[in-house]
Amino acid sequence: MKLQMSDSAAQWYVDELELQENDHVRFFVRYGGIGGHQPGFSLGVANEKPENPAAETNMDGVLFFIENEDLWYFDGADLFVQLEKEQEEPEFLYK
Repeated sequence: MKLQMSDSAAQWYVDELELQENDHVRFFVRYGGIGGHQPGFSLGVANEKPENPAAETNMDGVLFFIENEDLWYFDGADLFVQLEKEQEEPEFLYK
């Protein structure tokens, strides 16, 4: 699996979470939410260090990652995170 982010989405997380160089952002599976890839689940985010990353991308010194234990959620799809233009919030695309 691959994790890709647009520059604008990465910058949104940096600004909103007040991230610094060498910080980490985990995308994790959570129960509930709207618009998830698997019914009844969605993605959450947390500023925490990786333990067993299955996918990662480094954007301007910030490591964005998905842990191996959450791979089931993606069902073989890659994750692309972009900034949705109208709402100016991250949008998750599964390809």
